[in-house]
Amino acid sequence: MKIAIVILNWNGKKLLDQFLPSIIRYSNPDFCDIYVADNGSDDDSISFIKNNFSSVKIIENKANFGFAQGYNLALKKIEATVYALINSDIEVTKNWLEPIIETFKTEKNTAIIQPKILDFKDKSKFEYAGAAGGFIDNYGYPFCRGRVFNSLEKDNEQYNDTKTIFWASGACFFIRAKVFHQLNGFDADFFAHQEEIDLCWRAQNLGHTVEYNGQSKVYHVGGATLNEGSPFKTFLNFRNNLNMLLKNLPKEKVFSVFFTRLFLDGIAGIKFLIELKPLHTFAVIKAHFSVYFSLAKTLKKRKEIPRKIKNYYQVKYLITQYFIKKRNTFDTLQ
Repeated sequence: MKIAIVILNWNGKKLLDQFLPSIIRYSNPDFCDIYVADNGSDDDSISFIKNNFSSVKIIENKANFGFAQGYNLALKKIEATVYALINSDIEVTKNWLEPIIETFKTEKNTAIIQPKILDFKDKSKFEYAGAAGGFIDNYGYPFCRGRVFNSLEKDNEQYNDTKTIFWASGACFFIRAKVFHQLNGFDADFFAHQEEIDLCWRAQNLGHTVEYNGQSKVYHVGGATLNEGSPFKTFLNFRNNLNMLLKNLPKEKVFSVFFTRLFLDGIAGIKFLIELKPLHTFAVIKAHFSVYFSLAKTLKKRKEIPRKIKNYYQVKYLITQYFIKKRNTFDTLQ
């Protein structure tokens, strides 16, 4: 089994300097190749890698194509059994690869795997982007074991298990190469954010399984490219989530869920105004108009997707449970 560890980089020289050494140290060169896929950086990332990490291979994209298309273009040039897609702000740990590889060897139906993702800034806690494996509720809101909205759990080894999940975090995302190409990769129109959820959903519609493996552990800084307060991040999250639902929801759910979400997004926009974040309110409005303008294209994509799974959600009414009933940990959700 040949593993290609692929780090997407955009002006991330400092992050590469900080985190590449751990990836090199804990990745066996006998079965691992390490790549940096550069997304048109205008700092000196490429020369820095060449001068300091000679074992790392470089793939150069001509511009910043975002997470989705950046990886799509890079992975067309890489031959491997499994792709390990890793953010540039990830610190890996000893033996992080072995449990993942063993799962791929023994579970032929498992196509995508995520390790335990902890917070680099507070290593006792799970990290927002993935934690201990992702799910969505009936309205498409993502959450994780170990992270519900902005509430993060401490790691008390409660998620040291292996478990079938709905989506794996793009921060550290293992996928069989043949499945990635079978799905034509990420949806390039997403640019960044939630493209991994869309990919996992499409993979399951083809009969593949997504899994979390708590025996593998990494630490994630988070927000290194787009921070929490970015209106552009808000735009991407709202737009991409709606487009993902339009593409993948079962026929009997698509209209009711979509129009309910438009209403709930409106409430979120009002909440941003109350919090004196008008740029985020505008981002929600802009996201909706983007969805409307691309509706024909999205519905065309929908026609090309087999929708085999009906029970796509783990819990119902996550917003009500979290904000009204104050259930903020995975084990309290119903």
